[in-house]
Amino acid sequence: MAPAQAQTIQISGAGATFAAPVLQRWFDAYNRTVNSNVQVSYQSVGSGAGLEQYINGSVDFGASEGPMNAQNNKSRYENFKAKYGYEPLQLPLAGGAIEFAYNLPGIESQELVLKRETYCAIVTGEIEKWNDIRIKAQNPTLVDRLPDLPITWVHRSDGSGTTFVFTNHINAACPNWTSGFGTSVEWPVGIGAQGNEGVAATIKQEEGAIGYVNQSYAKLENMSTARLENKAGNIVAFSPEAASAALNQPIPEDFALLVPDPEGSEHYPIVGLFWIMLYREYPDEAKLKALVDAVKWTQGPEGQAITRELDYIPMPQPVIDRIFAELDGIKVNPNAVR
Repeated sequence: MAPAQAQTIQISGAGATFAAPVLQRWFDAYNRTVNSNVQVSYQSVGSGAGLEQYINGSVDFGASEGPMNAQNNKSRYENFKAKYGYEPLQLPLAGGAIEFAYNLPGIESQELVLKRETYCAIVTGEIEKWNDIRIKAQNPTLVDRLPDLPITWVHRSDGSGTTFVFTNHINAACPNWTSGFGTSVEWPVGIGAQGNEGVAATIKQEEGAIGYVNQSYAKLENMSTARLENKAGNIVAFSPEAASAALNQPIPEDFALLVPDPEGSEHYPIVGLFWIMLYREYPDEAKLKALVDAVKWTQGPEGQAITRELDYIPMPQPVIDRIFAELDGIKVNPNAVR
């Protein structure tokens, strides 16, 4: 008699486009190299839609760069607690950064410098053209190349954790910003696009466009990105080291670390974590074990090699130890609410 084949376990997740490149690489590698019977599908639908699916119980996990607690995503947090009777389990799997990506023919990546007053004025619509005297003053080597071209600001149209991280920074750094912060805000100017993918595509299609994207999309799409002034007044380029230094902060009990405006002299200014959102009870023991094993693998040597390859920021070992303890505390309950 032929040996019985192990049953394939399907796991579904949905949420942040910020996290999609590394989540999809992790779970593809896990299926190919570790356990071919575990298939994890991740829908890159944006944090807002992903959190709603997580609260509705239509996926096995969500993912977002915007945490859920009494201060952030408050209504979703309360809806989740009312339905499940416990706190959401949000575990940070990696950090990342957000870059200003632009489409200016003749100006290479990292040539453009944006001081705070400038990028704040672009986001609020106070600066409307690329040859504005304020941009020229901060970029003396580009004076003859900055075009007489309208600035097209490109933002997210969907509920977005990337928008949460970006506007959390803008809200802290820009005195004239009045729209607050969150996964969705009322933008003073600009055009909207779906997901990091859509923002990147819109910028690439339109000369004079600038917008915000996760660092992995800027890298994978070979986009031109700007150097930024940080809170200490220094001009810094994105690097994993500069982002990691900015995120090197004590992580609170619920893992919901936010760093809206890092203070170090070499810190990259727009950084955040992303969290995988899990339930504290699952009805299917085999699926729970498969999910926990896959998530733990993402924090091991092979998973963290992928994290670094895509310029995300790995979690430090003390945080990984806490993540594993939380994973080991998830229970099997045949009557778990879903």
